[in-house]
Amino acid sequence: MDVTIVIPARYASSRFPGKPLATLQGRPMIQWVYERSCSARLASRVLVATDDERIADAVRAFGGEAVLTRADHPTGTDRLAEVASGLESELIVNVQGDEPLIEAAVIDRAIAPLIEMPDLQMGTLCAPLKGPDEFLDPNVVKVVCDQRQMALYFSRAPIPWPRDHARQLEENWDRCPAFRHIGLYVYRREFLLRYPTLSQTPLEMLESLEQLRALEHGVGIKVVPTEHAAIGVDTPEDLARVERILAGR
Repeated sequence: MDVTIVIPARYASSRFPGKPLATLQGRPMIQWVYERSCSARLASRVLVATDDERIADAVRAFGGEAVLTRADHPTGTDRLAEVASGLESELIVNVQGDEPLIEAAVIDRAIAPLIEMPDLQMGTLCAPLKGPDEFLDPNVVKVVCDQRQMALYFSRAPIPWPRDHARQLEENWDRCPAFRHIGLYVYRREFLLRYPTLSQTPLEMLESLEQLRALEHGVGIKVVPTEHAAIGVDTPEDLARVERILAGR
């Protein structure tokens, strides 16, 4: 099956302007993401989607493929859909451009169910929560699934709430069958092209989580568990942390 990985990359960032070009061991961060994505066995093509010539030039300089997109997209999914309209691949994978430690095997795990099950329109990943702090942290998106590992709901809130154990939450948070959501997505191209035309939904706007639009419109999302909890770079401090990991310190 023809599978393309698209890495959205924006120069503008309120917390870390120019983040994709920040260097790790002498190479721009976007290069780390690109090269790791190229190692995914189930993908046949990798490209960077950006609205900034500086990022496109940097990608081409290390031999990568870059596509310029419009600058007025309200979400990363809209940017992805613009790129998908010019592709013929049946599956489009959205790998975040700020996860330089992403593992190729994890990308393959997310892709596999959509190859095996033609009725699936969308897939993503989850990893175990590390403790009560993550369970309660609104910056950590939680996902709960049904018995088929299809998403029931995504939330910034601690879900499900352990009613009978709330007073001892520190000791009982792990009774909750919730996982940390990892923001890597696999879309069937036909659905991805339709996605931006779907009206925004109340839960999506309330939680500020795009994936809820799919659920609210009745589209199932396969959630693949992994032990790999990708480290995203949102701030210069995060970048320094990844630098230490790469250096083995």
